[in-house]
Amino acid sequence: MRLFWRKGKASASGEVAREAWRKSSYCYVNGDCLEVAGHAGGLVTVRDSKNPSESVLAFGRAQWDAFIDGVRAGRHG
Repeated sequence: MRLFWRKGKASASGEVAREAWRKSSYCYVNGDCLEVAGHAGGLVTVRDSKNPSESVLAFGRAQWDAFIDGVRAGRHG
């Protein structure tokens, strides 16, 4: 599935802001990282930092929270 990005709410200056991507705290020195962005309505998207224009994965908030809980519990690794 390919997502097309919509722009966020206009700022006080009238500029349109995009959702901010954040890199994983477990990034490797060589740049192999995941980036995550949260969106209004609970959508969470994930992309490869080396290929930011490629496809992204999209999760509902509940799915993402369950995944993060599993990582913290050591069920994904």
